[in-house]
Amino acid sequence: MNTLNIVLVDDHVLVRDGIKALLEEEQGLTVIDEASNGIEALTVLQKQQPNILIVDIRMPQMNGLEVVKEVKKDYPQIKTLVLSMHDSEEYVLSAIEAGADGYLLKGASKEEFLKALNTIATGGKYFSGDISAIIINNLTNKQTVTEPEAKPIDDNPFQLTKREKQILRLILKGNSNKDIAAELEVSKRTAEVHRFNLMKKLKVKNLIELSNKAAEFNFK
Repeated sequence: MNTLNIVLVDDHVLVRDGIKALLEEEQGLTVIDEASNGIEALTVLQKQQPNILIVDIRMPQMNGLEVVKEVKKDYPQIKTLVLSMHDSEEYVLSAIEAGADGYLLKGASKEEFLKALNTIATGGKYFSGDISAIIINNLTNKQTVTEPEAKPIDDNPFQLTKREKQILRLILKGNSNKDIAAELEVSKRTAEVHRFNLMKKLKVKNLIELSNKAAEFNFK
């Protein structure tokens, strides 16, 4: 196994020390440098070229997502794993948009941490939390999941399919992913995929924006 060189970026020394101790117990993993904020991280990368950058999402001066964006622009060969205490969809989707290769919760087990590193080191994506791998892969690859039989609605400026219009109506009524799954007789994951594809197509980030967009175009 080739050695994976890693740079740690976190504003808490104890966190960095803990992660470093955990990683260096494993063969093939070496922490070659550290940084306490995003600006320091970019300075380190001018000298060190790790295989993987592990970066905290919340830091002073420059947060982890801003670091990821810069890394993807200037050092596209470096894989990035974002660490966070937050498992909300908003944080995960923001990480995806920034170009992160992985998103791991700080409460993850050692086994999951190593799995995440191995996955992104070999070119995969790894995201923990409530958002399923189906959604992650779909959004990362910018694919749209629709039913083959569905045809675009000609009178809709966003070209929603019949299924997407059906889901939009359910969302506007306040239905959760679980409710939508039951109504459509599909899995909760499938309902999540449809919801996020719909919001992506309408270019909205939350339910309020979605409701406003629907009202703007007089959707019924």
